[in-house]
Amino acid sequence: MAGENVEPQQGAVTRLGEIRDRMGRAEADAGREPGSVTLVCVSKTFDAEVIRPVIVAGQRVFGENRVQEALGKWPALRAETPGIELHLIGPLQSNKAREAVQFFDVIETVDRDKIAVALAKEIAAVGRAPKLYVQVNTGAEPQKAGILPEQADDFIAYCRNDLKLDVSGLMCIPPVEEQAAPHFALLNKIAARNGIKILSMGMSGDFEIAIELGATHVRVGSAIFGAR
Repeated sequence: MAGENVEPQQGAVTRLGEIRDRMGRAEADAGREPGSVTLVCVSKTFDAEVIRPVIVAGQRVFGENRVQEALGKWPALRAETPGIELHLIGPLQSNKAREAVQFFDVIETVDRDKIAVALAKEIAAVGRAPKLYVQVNTGAEPQKAGILPEQADDFIAYCRNDLKLDVSGLMCIPPVEEQAAPHFALLNKIAARNGIKILSMGMSGDFEIAIELGATHVRVGSAIFGAR
């Protein structure tokens, strides 16, 4: 039925406004400039009809987990609305590196040598260079992607010096069973000593803490679109 998605869409727009308000208060509480933190609206698993009202409401930065899913829904949405910025926030396989370089504006999950080499190769071949963030596994969780904190400095140097990649940001996903603040503080320290200004950290449940601890980008999905 044509009206079945009306309520969820309207709810997403309302919740988007609430998240923006909370971000503004968190910026003020942290003594930061209004609007200095970018909201990456995590649209993974949601189709275009759900996303479109959020775009109409002014949101322009979105995060997707999978290259193929993004390729399926975003070309039409981008054609409708100029200025969309797409972030890849899920693990990247090397065989998808070319598509990721061609399609995404930011790749937040550079997390191992193989991916870094593949990206360097494809950036040179395609002639397009998305912004690159190194994902740091701050909790050293074996099941989670990301370079270990103690290896981060060497990996960033390798990407920059050997592969000539422009690493502009860091990203982390703290363990769900731990307090997020120490992980955000650790990422900030790694960034500072490597001259990195962009910190993608904080999600629906902890983005205000992340803003307090220096996040420049927060990734919020379920608090806007609802449960997946």
